[in-house]
Amino acid sequence: MAEPKENVLMEKIVSLCKRRGFIFQSSEIYGGINGFWDYGPLGAELKRNVKELWWNTMTRQRDDVVGLEATIIMHPQIWKASGHVDTFSDPMIDCKTCKGRFRADQTNEIPCPQKPSKMVSECHGEKTAPRAFNLMFQTYVGPVRDESAIAYLRPETAQAIFAQFKNVLETSRQKVPFGIAQTGKAFRNEVTPRNYTFRSREFEQMELEFFIKPDEVVEAICGKVATTAEAITGNIEHPTSNAEHRTGNPQPSTLNPQPNWGWEAWHKYWVEERIKFYEGIGLPRTTLEEYWQKPEELAHYARACVDILFKFPFGTQELEGIAARSDFDLSQHERFSGKPMGVFDEELRTAWVKLPKEKSDELWRRYYENRKKYLVKMGVAEEQASKDATEDANGLAKGQYIPHVIEPSAGVDRLILALITNAYSEVTGTDDKSRSETRVILKFHPRVAPVKAGVMPLLKNKPELVKKALEVRDRLRPWMNVFYDDAGSIGRRYARQDEAGTPFCMTIDFDTLGEKPELKDTVTVRFRDDGRQERLPIGELLGWLQARIR
Repeated sequence: MAEPKENVLMEKIVSLCKRRGFIFQSSEIYGGINGFWDYGPLGAELKRNVKELWWNTMTRQRDDVVGLEATIIMHPQIWKASGHVDTFSDPMIDCKTCKGRFRADQTNEIPCPQKPSKMVSECHGEKTAPRAFNLMFQTYVGPVRDESAIAYLRPETAQAIFAQFKNVLETSRQKVPFGIAQTGKAFRNEVTPRNYTFRSREFEQMELEFFIKPDEVVEAICGKVATTAEAITGNIEHPTSNAEHRTGNPQPSTLNPQPNWGWEAWHKYWVEERIKFYEGIGLPRTTLEEYWQKPEELAHYARACVDILFKFPFGTQELEGIAARSDFDLSQHERFSGKPMGVFDEELRTAWVKLPKEKSDELWRRYYENRKKYLVKMGVAEEQASKDATEDANGLAKGQYIPHVIEPSAGVDRLILALITNAYSEVTGTDDKSRSETRVILKFHPRVAPVKAGVMPLLKNKPELVKKALEVRDRLRPWMNVFYDDAGSIGRRYARQDEAGTPFCMTIDFDTLGEKPELKDTVTVRFRDDGRQERLPIGELLGWLQARIR
C-alpha cells in the first residue's frame, strides 16, 4: 500500500480536535472502530448548539412546522416501502491480494487505517466483481433470531415522519402546507468510511419534511400556479447555464410564501432558507455552493434536488440536500400499509365545483397521469395502475389528495466539521519570552461557540480577585456556558480560550476591586478575533453578552 498523502490542514484540524476535546475516535483505548466518533466536552457543546439553533429556526420560530422524535428501530416494512431493503446499497469489491474491501466506485484512494485524515492509494491486486452491499445495519427484535424478528437501525430519520404523518396532522391542528422536523441518530454500514467525520457509520441528521399541495390542487384553488419569477422577489438565477450546475455565490432574495405557490417555488424557497441558516451560524455564502442535480442524477421520484456544498480541505462536498420528492413517500406507505395517507381539503372541494368543465378535466387528467406514472414505475400492472390512478384523480372533486413534499436534509456531523474548518485560523506572533510562535484561533460565530465567555482573575493567589471572578462566573452561568480559568499567565489563558473558540473573555483585576475608584466593579472584556479590549460594568455584562451570542 502506498505512502499516505498529506493533507496538512486536515492534519492540523484532527490534531486540534483531539487536543482540545472536540472529537475523539470511538473506543480508542482498544484500537478504535472505523467510522465511529465520540464528541468530547467542547464538541458536545458545539453539537448541541448547532442542533438547538436548527430546531429553533425550523420549528419554534415558525407557525407551520412541528416536531417529532421517533424511535431508531421501526417496523421493517417501513424500509421495504421506502425502497431501502431492495435498493439502498453500494457496489463492493474485494482485493484478492491485500484482502481489503472497498467501494467499487472509490478505488483510487481509501482512508489510512492509522491516520483517518490521510488517504492512501489502493493496491493493484486482482479484484472481485462488484456486488451490491446493503448499507443498513440489521438486528433482531425479541428473543428469537429468525427472519420474523429481523429489524434495522434506521439509515435516515425521514421515514418515521412519513409513517407518522397522519397522526401528526390530526393532533397538531396543522393543515397543508406544513412541515414536520426531526433530529436524531442514523446508521449506515459504509463500506469505506472516509474523510474523518464526514462519512461515518453512525451520525446525526436534521431533517424537515415540508408537505405541500400538488400543483393541480393549487391551480384549482388559486386559478394558476405562480412561476418561480413571480413567487420570488430578487435575482437568483437558476444555475443551468453553468457547465457543472454550480453557482459559487448565490444572491439574496426576499421570500414570502403565498397560497399560489407550487412545488418549484417551495423548493426554491427552502434552498434559500437553508443558505440563510448557514449564514446565520457563521458560514458565509462564499464558502458554499449550490449544485442543482442534472435530470440523470435525480432519484426516480424526485423532480429536483439541490445540494448545498461546502469547501472542505479534502474537496467541495455536500452539507445538505433539498429535494422535491413529489408524493412518492406517502404513496409508498399507503400502498404497503393499506392505510390512507391522503388529506381532505375543504377549500379544494369548494373550488372544484366552480371550475369550468374543461379546466377540471385538464386538472383531472394531469393528476391521473402523474399517479399512473408513479404506480407503473413501482411495478403495478398497467390495468391496475390505470384503475387506481382514476380513483385517486376522482378524489379531487371530493377535496382529497396525497401531499407532495420538499425535504431539506442536513448532516449534523458534516456541519460540525465544516464549522471547525471554517473557524480554523492561525496567527504568528511572539510569546512571553519574545520567541516566534504560531497560535490557533477558532473563530466560531458566537451563536455556535461551545463556550460563550471565559472568566479569569488576573492572579489566582489573590483571594479577593478569585472571589469576584467566581461571582461574575455565577452571574453568567445560568444563561450561557461559561469557563472559569485561573491557571497560568493571562496570555496563556487567552490562548487556550482562543483555541476553544470562546468569543469573549472577562478579566477581573485590581481595578475591578476599586484600585481606580472610577473603574470599580468593571471588568476587562477581550475580543477573541482581534485581541482588542474594552471595559464594561459587571452589571451590564449579561445583557451585553446576550446581545452578541444570539
